Amino acid sequence: METFLNKKSVRDALGVGNIEFVSCSPTVYQAMLVDWMRNLEVGIPALLEDGIKLLVYAGEYDLICNWLGNSRWVHAMQWSGRKEFVASPEVPFVVDGSEAGVLKTHGPLGFLKVHDAGHMVPMDQPKAALEMLKRWTKGSLAEGGKVEKLFAEM
Repeated sequence: METFLNKKSVRDALGVGNIEFVSCSPTVYQAMLVDWMRNLEVGIPALLEDGIKLLVYAGEYDLICNWLGNSRWVHAMQWSGRKEFVASPEVPFVVDGSEAGVLKTHGPLGFLKVHDAGHMVPMDQPKAALEMLKRWTKGSLAEGGKVEKLFAEM
């Protein structure tokens, strides 16, 4: 990744000039310390109430931000759609005909556990990560999983 991102052609395309990419930058780490262990979840319910879409995703093998802990806080979060979100079914997140994860959605909130991925989902599962981002930005996150067909078969 570092070799690719430090190619002159890639740096030129990104418009970053001669700034060298470092995967674990001490400069970035120091700048983000002000957010370390800060509970940002408290502001999320207001965003959901305003209809702002939120997708929380985690790799199933992530030891840093494990999927189970993320799932639990998402399920416990207090907002008007909580009950419906908790009751909503988990459906396969399908990419190119294969299950790439498990998805749960209701209203503006989605939670995706990505299979065979750790902390760096886009690096571990680039195709699934790109498809996730494309579908989420288009508002069609569940469409690739043929949710309608799945319910018809139940």
